[in-house]
Formats: sequence, C-alpha cells, structure tokens
Amino acid sequence: MRLIGFLLSVFFLSLSSITVVFANDYPNKPIKIIDPYPPGGSTDIAARLVAESISNQLGQTVIVENKPGASGSIGTQYVARQAADGYTFMIGTDPTHGTNKLLIPDQRFDPLEDFTPLGLLALNPILLVVNPAVEADTLEEYLALVDAGVIEGSFGSSGLGSPHHLAGELLSKYSGVSLVHIPYRGGVPATNDLLGNQIPAAFVSVITALPHLQSGKLKALAVTDEQRYEALPDVPTIGETFEGFSVPSWLAFFAPKDLSEPEGGLLIGAIQNAIHDPKIKQHLLESGLVVPEDTSPEALSALQQSDFEAKRQIIVESGLNAVEP
Repeated sequence: MRLIGFLLSVFFLSLSSITVVFANDYPNKPIKIIDPYPPGGSTDIAARLVAESISNQLGQTVIVENKPGASGSIGTQYVARQAADGYTFMIGTDPTHGTNKLLIPDQRFDPLEDFTPLGLLALNPILLVVNPAVEADTLEEYLALVDAGVIEGSFGSSGLGSPHHLAGELLSKYSGVSLVHIPYRGGVPATNDLLGNQIPAAFVSVITALPHLQSGKLKALAVTDEQRYEALPDVPTIGETFEGFSVPSWLAFFAPKDLSEPEGGLLIGAIQNAIHDPKIKQHLLESGLVVPEDTSPEALSALQQSDFEAKRQIIVESGLNAVEP
C-alpha cells in the first residue's frame, strides 16, 4: 500500500513531531472534512468531534462540510476529484467506500482504489427500532405482526445499499417475512418519519436512535451486530434469533489517492491522536459509537476489503437492482 513505510514512522504522531513538520508549511490554509450525508447523523456528529481536535493539534481551522445525495456518492465523488494535498479529506462509511459500487451504476470513481485510508474511526452499531404504537416488544413479536398483516412490513433506512438497508433485506431472507424497504437521505429523516409514525419500523444507527430510546419515543427490538451493544445490554442481537445473522457498519476517514508526503503523515498522525483521545473516545461511546483497538490505515484497508465481499453476497442473494434511489 502507498505510504506504508512513511505512515509507520509517523503513526500516533506526537505533538513535538507536529511542530517539526510545520517547517514544511503545512497546513497554511483551512482544511475541509467532507461529510457525504445530511447534518445531524452519525457521520456529522463524529466528524465535528474529530475536526475540533485536529484543528487544535495543527493550529489551523478545520471545516466540516456536508455534501449529501445519492446514498453518499455525491460527496464521495467530490473528494475523489480533489487534490491529494492534505487539505480535503472525508468521513466515509461502508456504503460510500464499498457497497455503493455495486448499487449505483454511474459512479465515476472506485471506492476501493481511488482513496488513501487514513484511519478507522468507529464501529457503528445498528438497531431495529419501532414506533411505540407497534405492539411488539421483541423481534419475534414484530415479525409475527408483519406476517399476519396487522402492521405494514415497510422499514426505513438511511439509503439504498446502506448497512441499515441490507440488514432489512437479510432479516427478510432469514425470517421468510416480506419486508419492504423505504430509502431516505440519511438516518435522521428516516427517524423523523418513524417518530411521526409514518413508518412502523426502521434500521437506525444507535447514535441517531439513542436519545429517542432514552425518552421513550422509540423502542429498540434488536441489534444487527454479532454482539450486543454494551450501553443497551437488554437489547438482543438478531443473531440470537437467526443464527449467523450479522450486518456491521463502520465510520472511517479517507483522502484522495496518492496523498502527498509529508502532509499525509501529519494528517494521519493528527487523526489517530484525535481518535484515541480519551475524551473523544468516551464521547463517541456515549453517543452510540465504539472505537476499536486498531484504528490504523492498514486495519481500515483490511476491513474495507473483507466487509465489501461480505455485503456483496447479501446484495447478490437479495437480488437488489443497481439503481439510484
């Protein structure tokens, strides 16, 4: 992988090292983090936390700019076309840097080849949540109501090909109950319709659903990961009902490919410092995100490849069409 030797030398860059690299005159203008999703969602919250830390470390303004649309592909394509000089990078997800490639036919970039991995920010647990009007407190009760026609089988997600969408498709396959996908332009719009009882259920990131669970405005029935979410220990995994079920999600940082040196090393060091800042890690955890032990660019690259193949199988087996929502 490009930059491997250099990245190893600057990984977890100390503040004293940052001072030395300033001699190269980077950064001498504001840095932009592109969020390819609407404001208020998991990517937006996480990006702004990290932006503040990077700004403090590098002594330069770091701006988070939202460029939503096409399930995250509009903002992702924008970053792919920017100069690889360390002044523009993005917060990406498993859809933007994986499954969108299979579902959106007119993408003019390769999410696995046209970017430089910078760091794995967090794992993003997903919940199946329902409006309190749905008279179900368990996954089995919910599926029984849908199967009997008592409630609609429609479910919202943050967009076509999102892990939230794929979780619904996989649950339909495992359970044999017909579930109908309704794509939204982000998790917040889906949650808003769920709160308004315009849809009975949705697959939503914990970071988006948690405040509404705490207020009692939504009910959580299950987690899509292999393990229960630590902060919601009473919410079972779908895999506890359907063995083998697992649809993980993650957030990470990417720059355009061929990121220049030494700017790339400095940026990666600042990102890694931010990710492992105890205050940021705790804030992410309280918000519904989980920071893994290995957040390196190498770990991110390996996860990106393996997750893409696993979700490709879900897409193929579900017969999803490659069309833009």
